[in-house]
Amino acid sequence: MPSRTCPEPPRRGRTGRPRSTEADEAILRATRASLVELGWSKLTMADVAARAGVAKTTLYRRWANKNELVVDAVAVLFDALELPDRGSLAADVEGVVLQFAELLGHPETKTALMGVVAESTCDDALRARIRSAIVERQKRLVVDGRRRAQERGELPSEDDPLAAARNTDLVFDVVAGAVVHRTLVSAEPVDEEWARRFTLLLLSGLGALSG
Repeated sequence: MPSRTCPEPPRRGRTGRPRSTEADEAILRATRASLVELGWSKLTMADVAARAGVAKTTLYRRWANKNELVVDAVAVLFDALELPDRGSLAADVEGVVLQFAELLGHPETKTALMGVVAESTCDDALRARIRSAIVERQKRLVVDGRRRAQERGELPSEDDPLAAARNTDLVFDVVAGAVVHRTLVSAEPVDEEWARRFTLLLLSGLGALSG
């Protein structure tokens, strides 16, 4: 199989989230609709602008290229993830796993995520934007879940902030990696039984980290 040839990286634009306006929301919705209908390769800034009812220059004032635009369009979807309070750490984890898997099952999420991850192998700026717009923001779920478990007495408190940050990174990578691989790579269902068995495995690891 021929190796992937990386194109020259696109010019860098502003990082972080765009302004929250009605125009932004319309553009992000149009981006997701274009992804589902056209796919990554055929999506263009001109098509998104036409669908959103804005001038193409409006897009370029906010996003330097379609890579940045698609990352922000899918980041909004991930922001909808919430940590449920189901009474125990195990039940909370199962709830997040099922919610995450359901989100990944949406055509716009699947197309966008797989597209930007593939493109990011050749684009350091895009990889950094994925980290800041999606990964780093969603680590809040791990932080909140561990804090809640500590308040319940299910996990010990952490006095070392650096160790706590490393553990948060590790737990996030394990959960995100397992669910993404299961749903997008293996194309297998994440049902309640799988979520339960995965949670048991994860919590045994958390116990080892806390010990």
